[in-house]
Formats: sequence, structure tokens, C-alpha cells
Amino acid sequence: MTTNEPSVSGTDLSRSRLSRLRERIKGMFPFASGVFATLLALILFNFLFPGQKPLTAKEVNDVVAIAMASATPRPAFSAEVYQAVQPSIVLIETEYENRNGQRDRSLGTGVIIDDFGNILTSYHVVSDSPNIFVTFVDGMKSGAFIVDATPERDIAVLRAYENPAMIHPAVLGSPRAMRVGDEVYVVGNPFGFYSSMSSGVISGFNRAFRPAGRESAIEGLIQFDAAANPGNSGGPLLNRSGHVIGIVTGLVNPTDENFFIGIGFAVPIDVAVSGGAGSPPY
Repeated sequence: MTTNEPSVSGTDLSRSRLSRLRERIKGMFPFASGVFATLLALILFNFLFPGQKPLTAKEVNDVVAIAMASATPRPAFSAEVYQAVQPSIVLIETEYENRNGQRDRSLGTGVIIDDFGNILTSYHVVSDSPNIFVTFVDGMKSGAFIVDATPERDIAVLRAYENPAMIHPAVLGSPRAMRVGDEVYVVGNPFGFYSSMSSGVISGFNRAFRPAGRESAIEGLIQFDAAANPGNSGGPLLNRSGHVIGIVTGLVNPTDENFFIGIGFAVPIDVAVSGGAGSPPY
């Protein structure tokens, strides 16, 4: 008497047993990688099932390839944050006359915050310059002017004389949802290196900081330890979703050298926007 039950080949049976053995190993060693579990399963398989037809080199490679694919980690938050905000980053260049009567240049960062192309930045980046230029992500460069400013908060809003064909405003987040220890990211133009990224954590809230040349301190700042250097001022402080939670305003250094030692400050975005570009959307 014959039946219509499907037959199982020796190779299929071997694969099934190997797969079950790999899953058992991963269950016993939950922190082992999929690749490690697969290789260990292949070694034990020959001892537990000596009578089985040995797997071919191609079958072994296929099993390992599947395990490696399943063990591939998701992209880092930092990569996703960068992809989200990078089109919104603007390089700011200013020209001014120095003490010797010569023309000099300084650099900063801005971030596009709406569909009109308004650019949020630090007031000190643009305050002393009659000539302001902005460069967008597509390489387009235009002159710009100050639309609004709140000097006591070190916030200014710029607008380019000519916007690019595509405007990519950043998404504004809520700094009130953040906690000390939460991951944050800074994207800007330190020393003119366009659209560079650094990462760190929030170190504190409600800090006060008096930049050089100011008579009074800026209060209510977010303290962070992501690297920020000259050229980062005016750029965004971002959460893991790539949303802007602050505008980088300054860094602390007890020496005369103007470089980062681990303490940076940002104006919370709700304060920055309410002071410089209308009411926040939350």
C-alpha cells in the first residue's frame, strides 16, 4: 500500500536537525551571536549524528550566510539622525573689519526651521558683520540678512536673499522630554569642516553661562558633552529622533584656547523659537 506523504531526503533532514540544534544553542547562550551559534552547531552536529550524510561546503556556507544576515545590527541612531538633519544644515560665513582695519572672516552654523527658509543660529555668529553669506546643502551660496534677533538669549533668525529650489526644514523637538544622560548629537561646521557630527549625552539643565565679551550670563541652558568647537555655534543639538532640541551657543574652556574640553551649552529650542521666530508648535 502506498501513501501520498512527501518524502524527506537525507539532506533536508540534516538541515532540519542542524537548524534545531542552532536554535537550542542560542537558547542556552542568549548572548552568543547567530554566527557563533551556527559554527558551534556545525561542530556538534558531526558528533551527535555521525551516520548522517555530511553537509557540503555550499550548504555550510549557505547556513552561515543566513546566520550572518540575521545577526546584522540595525543602523546606529547617529547615522539616522545625521540623515534626517543634514539637508537642513547651513554654513554661515561672515565678513568684518578687524582691529587692524583688515577684512576678516568667521564661520558658524545655522539650521533651517520652516518652509520659508528661515535659518536659526546664534546671535554672536552674525552680530558684528555687515556681510553674511549662507551655503546650503546643495552647494548654493547666497547673501543673507537678519530677520529677528534676541541678543540676551544669543539667538538670531536669518533669511537668504535667494533660497535653493528645495528647502528642507528640520523637525523641532521638545527639550522638556529629555533627561540627564539621554543621548544627544551635534551637527555643524567646526573649523569650517562642513556638516560634521559628534555625539554625547545631556550633562545637565538650567545652566548659566557667560560667554567672553558679554556682561551678563545666558540662563536656562542645556549642558552637553558632545564635541563642539568654533564653527559649531548656531548649529542644532539633536535627540535620537533627529529632532532639534537646542541651538549650540558656547563652550567652556578654562584656558585661553578656544577648543572643546567636554562642556558645551545650548539654548533650548522652545526658548530659541519663542524668542526669535514666533511661537513653538507645541
